[in-house]
Amino acid sequence: MELNSNISAVITGGASGLGAATATKLAREYGVKVALFDLNEEKGEALAKELGGVFCKCNVTDEASVDAAFAKARAANGQERILVNCAGTGNAIKTASRDKETGEVKHFPLDKFDLIIQINLVGTFRCIAKSAAGMMTLDPLPGGDRGAIVNTASVAAEDGQIGQAAYSASKGGVVGMTLPIARDLSREFIRVNTILPGIFNTPLLQGAPEHVKQALGAQVPHPARLGNPEEYASLACEMIRNGYFNGEDVRLDGAIRMAPR
Repeated sequence: MELNSNISAVITGGASGLGAATATKLAREYGVKVALFDLNEEKGEALAKELGGVFCKCNVTDEASVDAAFAKARAANGQERILVNCAGTGNAIKTASRDKETGEVKHFPLDKFDLIIQINLVGTFRCIAKSAAGMMTLDPLPGGDRGAIVNTASVAAEDGQIGQAAYSASKGGVVGMTLPIARDLSREFIRVNTILPGIFNTPLLQGAPEHVKQALGAQVPHPARLGNPEEYASLACEMIRNGYFNGEDVRLDGAIRMAPR
C-alpha cells in the first residue's frame, strides 16, 4: 500500500507508547490522516493537534464507545484503510498464591482476569471487525489492497512469565486469531498481521525505577536495551506498505527468550 495524504488510519491506544509512535510516523513521514482512539483525552487531544489528526475518546471494551469513535474518525478523515491496534494493558497476579505474612491462600480474582481478556483480546477483535467492514465499502487501491490491519500481541503470548496468566492468554489469543482473520478477509483484499514486542520502553514501564529498566534491557541478547516505540512503528509501517506481508506473527524482541522469574 502506498502511504500518502489520501490514506486514513485509525490507531487504538494512539495517545502514548507504541500507538503514539506509529501515529506520528504515519502522519509525519507519509502524510497519512490519523485518528487516535484512546481514553486519555489530555494526551490524545494534544498529539492529534500536533499531527493534524483527530482524537476520539474510546473504550475498546464498550461497543457504543467504539462505534462512536469510528463514526467521529470517518466524519473527519474518511473511511480508514489502516487499523493499528495498540490499545492494551496487563497485570501480574499468580493463579493461586499464599500471602507472605498470613499464609492465607487466595486465587486470581476472576474479574481481573476477564478485564484483561476484554481489553486485549475482545477489544482488539471488536475494532478489527468494525474496521474491516468499513474497509469493504472502498474500492481496492492500484496495488491491490483495500486495507491493512496490524495488531499488537507480546512475546508473552509464547513466553509468559510468572503472574502473566491473563496477559499471556489475551496476547496468545491475538496471535491465534491473526491467520484465520487474514484468511477471512483475503478475498476482500484486506491484510492482517501481528507484532509481538519484547520489553519496550512504554507507559507500562514508566513507573519502574531506572535501574529496573536497565536490568530488564540487559537481558536482551542484542541490542541489550529496551525497545524503542519508534522501532515498533517502523515494523508496523512496513507491514502496511509491503503488499505480500499477510497472516504473519512477528517477534520484535532482540532475540530474548526469558527464563521464568
